[in-house]
Amino acid sequence: MSKIVVFGAAGRLGRRIVAEAAGRGHEVTAVVRRSRTTPDFADPVAVVAGDVTAVESVAAVAKDADALVAAVAASGREIYPTVAETLVGVAAALPQPAPRIVHVGGGATLTTPDGIPFLDLPSFPAEYLDMASGQARALEVYRSSAGVTWTYISPPPVHFAPGARTGRYRTGLDQPVTGAGGDARLSYEDMAVVIVDEIEQPKFLNTRFTAGY
Repeated sequence: MSKIVVFGAAGRLGRRIVAEAAGRGHEVTAVVRRSRTTPDFADPVAVVAGDVTAVESVAAVAKDADALVAAVAASGREIYPTVAETLVGVAAALPQPAPRIVHVGGGATLTTPDGIPFLDLPSFPAEYLDMASGQARALEVYRSSAGVTWTYISPPPVHFAPGARTGRYRTGLDQPVTGAGGDARLSYEDMAVVIVDEIEQPKFLNTRFTAGY
């Protein structure tokens, strides 16, 4: 059993990560920004109010954790690198073995077969560019970090939404994992499976990976 802290636990993906981890018997702390918006998590999930961009708030729940999961969804360029910098700073300051950071990043940071990030394509929607650029900067924060163990998980760049939990998926590195129809797809429910599987059986330490059907 691992002690897992989930930031962004009130979000659509965060709730599913909490449920998946708790359902497997892990000790889960769900961190939410506002306690009045807390979902009804099943016992014995511990719910605390906190801010993943504040060092003191993260340090308060990170000390005895095995994994810190960032499943934050927000607009703007600055939130995601700030999240990464805060988690890296807190984890690096803790005695070893410090908790591992698992950051759910952007699918737009994945690349085409030519090695071009999707966010750099002329056709990339302008309304998502700030968020995508912020997630790209977060990935660079992790790649340039030292003294911490991290994993950055990118969902498919387009077809990623609530759906069914199948428990089946395939993994890749920098390019989307596509199915028979050529599309990269994954449900939030199976992304939660991917994340908890990776916490239980680490395969992608200090690197980015992606998953799809």
